[in-house]
Amino acid sequence: MKEIKKYLESRIGMYSFYFEDLSSGFTYGYNENVQMVSAGCMKLPIAVSLIKDVEDGNVTFLDKVNIDVDDKVYGTGIIHEFNSRDYTIFELLVAMLIQSDNTAANKIIDIVGIDKINKDIKEMGLKNTVLNRKTADERSKVEIENFTSSKDLGIIWKHLYNGTFLNEKNSTMLIDILRRQQIKNKLALYIPDDLKYEISSKTGDKKGVENDTALIQLSKGNFVFTVLSQDIPNSVYGTVTLAKCGKMAWDSIMNNWN
Repeated sequence: MKEIKKYLESRIGMYSFYFEDLSSGFTYGYNENVQMVSAGCMKLPIAVSLIKDVEDGNVTFLDKVNIDVDDKVYGTGIIHEFNSRDYTIFELLVAMLIQSDNTAANKIIDIVGIDKINKDIKEMGLKNTVLNRKTADERSKVEIENFTSSKDLGIIWKHLYNGTFLNEKNSTMLIDILRRQQIKNKLALYIPDDLKYEISSKTGDKKGVENDTALIQLSKGNFVFTVLSQDIPNSVYGTVTLAKCGKMAWDSIMNNWN
């Protein structure tokens, strides 16, 4: 993993990464506790908090919620393309995770509440993650950001893998949904196509930011890997950087783990 650190130190911008072998407990990080702009990666703890709300009996996955024109947030996702209609909470969860739908994310934040999401974040042991606002599209001028760290995102994956915050059934369900995350062009870009869907992931991006966090489940073992960036020149530069990091991590797993 030292070669990833060396590579990131040579790139323009600020970077953070965290790697953990969930079986042996081996970890390696670089700026892993530095608070970074979360972008769409914030939808991972939002999803966990929503499912926790279901487990606590406050809502059910089949509850219906209306999305009308005032709820629409453009950018990522597809719900903003449709007329006003009702969605189940489960449909909103899937849209938020698989399509990174901003409208769905904001409605889920309304349902659970920012304070409750931040309370769950603290209860998971995340020290550098905070939800300060709802999602915004690329036309919005945002003066306040949401933050996380690469290690915090790794802790969430570890909770899901071990079933230690959500129950085992819901932890497995969330991991399975995130296997279907449609954006596989960052950490997973160079991974063989037949293995891409052994990876559960959540990406995030905005101007100057390209992020990706993943749970990799293979016969060789189970691994958490996150790379966060900010102050990068453009999205292509960031995507290429993350893809190269993913390739180096993949090669290290293939060559160094039995």
